[in-house]
This record gives sequence, structure tokens and C-alpha cells, in this order.
Amino acid sequence: MLLEQVYQDAPTVSSGKHRTTVNEFTDQIPALRPEVLREATERLVELGKFDSDKILVEEDKGAILGGAVSLAAGLPLAVARWYTYAVGHGSIPVPIDSEYFSGTLYVNGIEPGDRVTIVDDTISTGGTLIALVEAVQAAGATVSEVLVAVEKPQNGGREKVEKRFGIDVRTLVRIAVDDTSQRAYVLD
Repeated sequence: MLLEQVYQDAPTVSSGKHRTTVNEFTDQIPALRPEVLREATERLVELGKFDSDKILVEEDKGAILGGAVSLAAGLPLAVARWYTYAVGHGSIPVPIDSEYFSGTLYVNGIEPGDRVTIVDDTISTGGTLIALVEAVQAAGATVSEVLVAVEKPQNGGREKVEKRFGIDVRTLVRIAVDDTSQRAYVLD
């Protein structure tokens, strides 16, 4: 499968406490081939139930995948951004501490009563997903499901999200980073 090929032997960089992969799927290095995005989208749509009103993504790395899943599932797309707008429709600020960023995310487009499917490209430490779930709850909405393309289980993010919120995080591919080569490899 293409997604596994993208991650097998992918280079990594230090993001502070962890090694972060650099590849075409999450970083567009090289440019993201449409067939890779199509495969990831189709596999996530098969994995999900989409018993929800909206899809929520984080804008940095998750927006490309989230936009494609939104089109395929026929659901509106809400986006968590790294900045807020001062236009009266308040963004929901939520602190985030992820593998590669600490600060504040601003969630737009989630309303009280919404049922939300969260889609993300990667779960590592769980920081991004924790922030997104908290923002959904702060908006008076509920998380129907969490779908993620790639999981880095060695950083424990899935367990953190599941323990804290009781939400099952479903993923397509599991990867790890080899301590010696500092390159990614696909698990299972």
C-alpha cells in the first residue's frame, strides 16, 4: 500500500522531545502524489462510521487529508487554526502541547449539539487530539469518532486520548523510529 511505502525508511528530524517523520504525506516533501492522498482518504472513509454532522481537523498537517475526507464523506469541514479571527464569531481557544508545537489552537465551525468526527494525519503524543476533543466539548458538542491515518505508538498518544476521554482512536498505519538509523519503519 502506498501509505506504508511513504513511511517505510522515511527520514526524521528532532522536534524537541521526539523524532518527527518528514515525508510526502504530512510535509509534501516530495510533493504529495494524488494517489497517496486518494488511498489515505478511501481507507479512512472505510474505517469510519461518520455518524456525525461535521469533520474537524487541525490546519497544519491535517487539513489536506481532512478536506479530502470531507468531500468523500459529504460532511462540512471545521478547522482548528493557529490564530484567531476578531470578527464576532468566536473561535474556541484551547491549549495544545503536541510532538512539535506548544501554544493555542482556535477551533472554528463547531456549534452546540454538533456530533463531530475528528480526522488527523498522525497521532504521536496525543497532544493535538486532546486539544481538539477539549475544544469540541467546550463548544457543547460531542466527538462521535476519531480517525487517524498514522500512529506512532511508542509515544503513547492513543492511550492518553482513550484513557482521558474514553474515545477509541482508530488508525490505519502504525510506525516507529529506529533509534540507530533515525529512520521510520512500518509496524505489523
